[in-house]
Amino acid sequence: MKFIDEVTLTVSSGNGGSGCVSFRRERFIPKGGPDGGDGGKGGDIILRSTLQKRTLYHFQFKRQYKAEKGRNGGGSRKTGRNGKDIILDVPVGTLVKDADNGQILKDFTSPDDSYIIASGGIGGQGNSRFKSSTRRTPRFAQPGEPGQTLTIRLELKLLADVGIIGLPNAGKSTLIRALSSATPKVGNYPFTTLTPSLGMVETGWGDPFVVADIPGLIEGAHTGAGLGIRFLRHVERTRILVHLVDVSGVPEDDPLDAVDIINTELRSYDPALAAKPQILVLNKMDLEDSGVCAASFKSAYSGDDGDILLISAETGQGIERLKSRIVQQLDELNSQGNQGPNQ
Repeated sequence: MKFIDEVTLTVSSGNGGSGCVSFRRERFIPKGGPDGGDGGKGGDIILRSTLQKRTLYHFQFKRQYKAEKGRNGGGSRKTGRNGKDIILDVPVGTLVKDADNGQILKDFTSPDDSYIIASGGIGGQGNSRFKSSTRRTPRFAQPGEPGQTLTIRLELKLLADVGIIGLPNAGKSTLIRALSSATPKVGNYPFTTLTPSLGMVETGWGDPFVVADIPGLIEGAHTGAGLGIRFLRHVERTRILVHLVDVSGVPEDDPLDAVDIINTELRSYDPALAAKPQILVLNKMDLEDSGVCAASFKSAYSGDDGDILLISAETGQGIERLKSRIVQQLDELNSQGNQGPNQ
């Protein structure tokens, strides 16, 4: 399934039904008076967040939605039926904007939240509502109010505690499989995978956390290269970053090149992204000469090389230690009052 994280929709709520002009006509009651009923309310367009949707793919082929109009009122003070609402399900993490001015209308950060994006028109009043001591036979009724039409833009930003970043082939998809029950496709792709994956990690000794691999990051990502801007947005919602480096690809002349490329892209897109807590991880330690490459990387690293974790996502080496470090970092953020993914 294609990953769709941006879509523009036109939504229209239903018009209200018109009020009825009617007079009571019964045998032996020649002057029964006005009895026109009210029109029904038009249907709403409602957005609802759900964990059952992972992308905006279901909006790819239908971009216009119009709710049912309210029925007109009837005689004998019968109120017209309300128009049916349309409920559109969106993934948790969806940002709703007015497409015309960019104003944020709603940010869905939790499941089972709903928001009326377009309210149906109110039904018009029937002529029975206008009877008075001075107006015994009103021969008019109100028309229903029109519904609302607007163009909205949906932008999906994945909600995750941990974002796995790194150049293509660093092993992000393999790592998320090793950490969680997620089963993304893995392989030696020459470019980069195009679908982020989410996984829930159960440690058995700490609170579970949600991890996401962030694809699409290559040199020049902040300018749009490799669909980078599209996926850099997803980093914004994460709390900490696992910076994954393919130890087999560490160049002798510049061991920190891969790390510098990704951090430059984060900083160029938004300095706040580069300031997020990072756990630096060297992957593929099961390969030949990985120890030599790791030593070269550590010698070039300006920080405490004891903070660098060595793992093999393929064999499971170092995975438990990585989980422990992640939980520790998340607990530290919780103690500082940062209770959830950045908005």
